Amino acid sequence: MFCRIVAGNAPATKIFEDDTLVAFLDIRPITRGHTLVIPKLHATDLDELDPAMGARLFAFGHRLAKSMRRAGLGADGANLLINDGKAAFQTVHHVHLHVIPRHHGDVLRFAKGFVLRRPHDTEHTAAALRSGLDRLADEEKETTT
Repeated sequence: MFCRIVAGNAPATKIFEDDTLVAFLDIRPITRGHTLVIPKLHATDLDELDPAMGARLFAFGHRLAKSMRRAGLGADGANLLINDGKAAFQTVHHVHLHVIPRHHGDVLRFAKGFVLRRPHDTEHTAAALRSGLDRLADEEKETTT
């Protein structure tokens, strides 16, 4: 399925794309803004993932998590998670990093979201996340000039 998204043959609400990675909203989100980051080059699990690509995947996940605090979603933090293999509940056999926005005191809401996993206003959520990435880039420019 994820290879079809990379090829443009399956729908996805994309947040980011470059030559090596794609980030898109999870179709069964735990919280609003739950995003998946995948390498474009297929790797079923961490054994198949090139370590440099793993570093790139996590570096972008780190950036995305930081941007979620700036995205107007009210995020106070994020969970970054890779389910590696069937024993770790990996259900899509293409390495993917979950970046899940979190909020202070959201334990019950998070648990409910984990059970229900329903999409939120995807277009507005995607726009907010892209805006958060832009704000982070602007902040970085200001600190380097």
